[in-house]
Amino acid sequence: MKYSNIVPARFVRRPNRFIAEVRIGDEVETVHVKNTGRCRELLIPDCDVWLTAPDSPGRKTKYDLVAVRKSSGLLVNIDSQAPNKVAKEWLSRLAFDKVVPEYTYGDSRIDFYMEKNIAGRTEKYLMEIKGCTLEVDGVGYFPDAPTERGVKHIRELIRAAKEGYHASLAFVIQMDGISEVRPNISTHPEFGKAMNEAKESGVDILFLTCHVEPDSLEIQGVAGEAAWLA
Repeated sequence: MKYSNIVPARFVRRPNRFIAEVRIGDEVETVHVKNTGRCRELLIPDCDVWLTAPDSPGRKTKYDLVAVRKSSGLLVNIDSQAPNKVAKEWLSRLAFDKVVPEYTYGDSRIDFYMEKNIAGRTEKYLMEIKGCTLEVDGVGYFPDAPTERGVKHIRELIRAAKEGYHASLAFVIQMDGISEVRPNISTHPEFGKAMNEAKESGVDILFLTCHVEPDSLEIQGVAGEAAWLA
């Protein structure tokens, strides 16, 4: 996934979860933050950030903030729409006969439904994507803010696994060098409990490792166990 344009800037402050003030040259500009999570350990005053200018009609802001460099030097893509985009690119390279985004299952929309014909039998797959931007001591954590929606999606995956689907919870790790994501139980204990129940119920937990540049995000590998990936 590549952005058509990118602009470097310096972070000033974040008045609310939707917008930030950044400095481009000598000018302070209000920009849209493409991530409603807390990002407190990322968006600190005077850190390097990168913006895109989508030029969409009716926008209140010219730029979207999509990437930030941590004080450790780690570059993190924080665009909440990017994980699904790169996951779709990745899935298109695998041997599925059908890939359907935003698939309605139960009372939820699961990110992807896939089909594959194996020996005359149609195998069905459901995959929910979560983007990981929180890193502590070389390990990824999710979520960085409570997510009841995320717990609901896991419950649907557990149900799907019991009904014979190949169900997967896949974390797109939006930074380099991280190959594991653990539940952030200090922020949302219920998510950790649901994730453990999913493992016990046969839901595959996948970690999609990535390479990040200010203007791109690319899935490079998969960590975790899933028989259907063999």
